[in-house]
Amino acid sequence: MSRRRLLLAVALTPALAGAGACRGTGADVAPDGKRRDGEGLGPVAMTLPDWDEVAEALGRPGSMMRENLAYHTAFLRHDLHVTSYGVTVSAGLALGSHVAFVRYPDETTLLMGDLVVTEDELQPLSDGLHRAGIEQTAIHKHLLAQTPDIWWTHVHAHGRDAVALARGLRKALDATATPDPRPTTKQQDVDLDTAGMDAALDCEGAVVDGVHKCLFIRRETVTDGGHVLPPGLGSTSAFNFQPVGGGRAALHGDFALVADEVQGVLRALRRSGLQLVELHHHNLRDEPRLFFVHLWAVDDAVRLAQGLRRAVDLTNVVAAPTAG
Repeated sequence: MSRRRLLLAVALTPALAGAGACRGTGADVAPDGKRRDGEGLGPVAMTLPDWDEVAEALGRPGSMMRENLAYHTAFLRHDLHVTSYGVTVSAGLALGSHVAFVRYPDETTLLMGDLVVTEDELQPLSDGLHRAGIEQTAIHKHLLAQTPDIWWTHVHAHGRDAVALARGLRKALDATATPDPRPTTKQQDVDLDTAGMDAALDCEGAVVDGVHKCLFIRRETVTDGGHVLPPGLGSTSAFNFQPVGGGRAALHGDFALVADEVQGVLRALRRSGLQLVELHHHNLRDEPRLFFVHLWAVDDAVRLAQGLRRAVDLTNVVAAPTAG
């Protein structure tokens, strides 16, 4: 087991113990699901069939993630043709809407996600979200010098009727041209030294939809409005590498940071020649308070990974499997 994999297992122990306690097995969560350490209400592990009605309402299948604590659905914008600094941005690199649902022992469901829209779609989508009682917790861009203008809005809702939340989200998305899903392809060959990239980052990346992805999650227990989030949900540092030829990659991604880490990471990224895109929040009620730094670069893929590693080492994270 690698050092980061060992750290991951140690880091996830409190959160996963809390998940087990919701099924009556954890020592740190009372029978009512409340954590005895006062951190908040822990999530409940579910099965894929538990979310069948949500999948029907969304009009597409999803998958279980984070040790079956989150139900995840992707809405890739394959319909968009976007360029940044002359690079054609694939849906897998930076144009992926996604939402996650989490169940809690108080019989409520949390919805969190990030939606990709064109500038013309942003206001109609926002109106639809507001009608559905779904909050927008951030509105911003992830790319520099983009054509056409694309916007990202983070969404949040908490209620007792998960299907109603899903229907409201789907109705809001119907105001956009978000296409039907395509089959996800994994582990196809790409023109990148993926072994060298993974070694540089000390992660176990994976190729998904033609893009090599590496993920890191915060070690802290993160809560939102008194509810414990599954490990990594809303607190992931994610890096995507799209091949552009000759072993070079377009890098897009973001860091999830606490306040004391922000300036060191910004400086480390610039010293490595990586471009800064955005610094902002994604959520309104998270504890600890998390800041997100989005970045962009085009260079030799291993060199990019080495530059990222210098910044990653300044943060309290551990590498996580890309899938699940």
